[in-house]
Amino acid sequence: MKYGYTFEYLNEIDFHKKERSVRKYNMLAYKKLVFQYYPSLRNSEFLGKVVSANEQEDSVSYELELPTDELFQKVHGVIRLHYTVYLSRRIILLTNITPDQILDEGHRAELSTYKGVMISKSNPKKDMFKVDLLNMLQK
Repeated sequence: MKYGYTFEYLNEIDFHKKERSVRKYNMLAYKKLVFQYYPSLRNSEFLGKVVSANEQEDSVSYELELPTDELFQKVHGVIRLHYTVYLSRRIILLTNITPDQILDEGHRAELSTYKGVMISKSNPKKDMFKVDLLNMLQK
């Protein structure tokens, strides 16, 4: 019988906050994460690119890009799941979801949008400038 991997968290509360922000602001990424990527990881299909490997701990760190709107990527960056697989212990340590700032901010308060892109409350003018600039470049 093949045993799957179990999930553990570096900081479970912080990770779930970011996960809920992804669910709220990018439903496609959340659905892929929960219904496709998590089951694959549990079944030993490690997705994403290898970031580092540690032979002493028998671990490999991965970075998995989640599907993200092109304009959101250009303004805030790609949404990535960071995780480490401990092969001998059959544990997957879910460490982080990035970009940190916008996901943390999205959990704390309702974010507004500008032309379909989330705008942070800490730097709204900067984000709006990026969106306007990208729209001008597309024309």
